[in-house]
Amino acid sequence: MAILSSLRRRSAAGVAAVAGATAVGVCLAVGSASAGALSGSLYRDPSSAVIRWVAANPGDSRTAVIRDKIASQPQARWFANFNPSTVQSEVSGFVGAANAAQQIPVLAVYEITNRDCGGASAGGAPDLNQYQTWVSNFARGLGNQTVIIILETDSLALLTCLSSAEINARNQAISTATRTIKSGNPNARVYLDGGHSTWNSAGETANRLRAAGVQYADGFFTNVSNYNSTSNEANFGRAVISALNGMGISGKRQVIDTSRNGGASGDWCGDDNTDRRIGQYPTTNTGDSNIDAYLWVKPPGEADGCRYTAGSFQPDLAFSLANGAPNPPTTAPPTTAPPTTAPPTTAPPTTPPPTGNGCLASVVINQWTGGFTASVTVTAGSADINGWTVTVTLPGGASVTGTWSAQASGTSGTVRFTNVGYNGHVGAGQSTNFGFQGSGTGPSTTATCAAS
Repeated sequence: MAILSSLRRRSAAGVAAVAGATAVGVCLAVGSASAGALSGSLYRDPSSAVIRWVAANPGDSRTAVIRDKIASQPQARWFANFNPSTVQSEVSGFVGAANAAQQIPVLAVYEITNRDCGGASAGGAPDLNQYQTWVSNFARGLGNQTVIIILETDSLALLTCLSSAEINARNQAISTATRTIKSGNPNARVYLDGGHSTWNSAGETANRLRAAGVQYADGFFTNVSNYNSTSNEANFGRAVISALNGMGISGKRQVIDTSRNGGASGDWCGDDNTDRRIGQYPTTNTGDSNIDAYLWVKPPGEADGCRYTAGSFQPDLAFSLANGAPNPPTTAPPTTAPPTTAPPTTAPPTTPPPTGNGCLASVVINQWTGGFTASVTVTAGSADINGWTVTVTLPGGASVTGTWSAQASGTSGTVRFTNVGYNGHVGAGQSTNFGFQGSGTGPSTTATCAAS
């Protein structure tokens, strides 16, 4: 699904938001959200536009850079079409795949009535009653594991086209949507629109968040589709949190969109800019107690609606963002305790841990009808390695259709995956990741790893 990109206007503090009352026709007994810090691996959507482009253009000179620095990373899936009859199944399929991979999906909800004030991303539900119907169906597909919900970009920062009555109705709608989602999945982490650091003031932003029911949410997001530096957004977020604390609303945290804030700032529209860069890679390990995650909410390479159609993937934009940007980090082995659920009944592998210059490869398969994705973790033994090759045997009829963060030799039968430039060196006891997508039935979780 192509996302719709919102206009990221800079404006003075707009119309003061009016505190919302209980929404008509909805009674939800959900208290103030106060969940702990977010942790876990983020889900990489195997059907995103950038992954489809990489798979379809293996010979393009831009492909390697886009594959290794953008397609390899987790990004948000946007839900921006008014489809009340099918949204539950769409959400359930996406979340179910993330749950199977034991990763956290990011869902960007962009459906509010009169969205974008009629700008490049105009649309949304026809009215707020139908919006609540859509949200209720959306919530039914969320399951019961951790999910991240980016709820309605620009819905609170951009109010200039709304009357006071319309602002009040929107606040009620967002508050009700938050509680509906929390009721559907108590483990959902819901964040409301905080604009960004060069838009409304921190005090005004806090007022709007309070009016829209942030007390029921986990916090707020900032910088979606924009370019402000992470440090500026973090400072802004601290000021908003302080203002909320002063209103008696505590425990709220921030998430920051870092999908394209690694270069210069300036005008909001990125379609014509060539001095932009992807920012910090997505993670829940921010090192900041106020910030739950750095996310790629706006998928890098998807247009803003100036030069290209809003939400369309443009490889020249993606290449411009990724070229010259730092390589993704390699990851250390997880330090969290193992789950307390019963282990699988299959016997554990008998392969001993690698020693010397050895390495091990572990494979996690996400299977669906007619296709699969495989996430592979390469772990070095007691000494550094400076290159690796992982060999995977595919079942009959299966074939590799796309690869990220590795180079594939062959597409069926026995396939060998070798490192790319940035992830060949793996420190002793450390790990790096790559993945591939295929048609047919995925391979077993057994793979061999050879160090160079």
